[in-house]
Amino acid sequence: MTGSGTVERIFIAPEAEAEMEEQTDVEAVAGKGLRDDRYFSEIETGTFVSWKPDEERHDGYDLTLIEQEAVTAIEREAGIELAPGEHRRNIETSDVALNHLVGQRFQVGDAICRGDRLCEPCDHLQRITQDGVLQALTHRGGLRADILEDGMIRPGDVIEPLE
Repeated sequence: MTGSGTVERIFIAPEAEAEMEEQTDVEAVAGKGLRDDRYFSEIETGTFVSWKPDEERHDGYDLTLIEQEAVTAIEREAGIELAPGEHRRNIETSDVALNHLVGQRFQVGDAICRGDRLCEPCDHLQRITQDGVLQALTHRGGLRADILEDGMIRPGDVIEPLE
């Protein structure tokens, strides 16, 4: 994987535990998230939401990304096949090492983001998918990021680190 990559697929869910819906584009809003997603700060219906409208927003909830290569690897290595969007991440990528973007600013489509932390899999993901997914995705479950500057994101857009 190189330093830059590509947006392959985009998913949002309107509320916690709702099926992820594939998108042809999405508006990334600084400090709020992806418009119409469960973690967009004005909606606040995600599984792990713990803030109130008058409180400061927690870092890493704006956007989640996962490497398409990781999804393919868990199928090959552990026999775990995830349907499109079943990983519960917003952006499926290719050819970019997401773990290397922790603490880094990067551009995805027209939006500027900052990698906050790894998006490790959780018991919730395993409950709604299948046994073994938690272990299979450990340290390759993706990236949680903050949106610093608004922009549109579409499949085919470039993802690249910023100096």
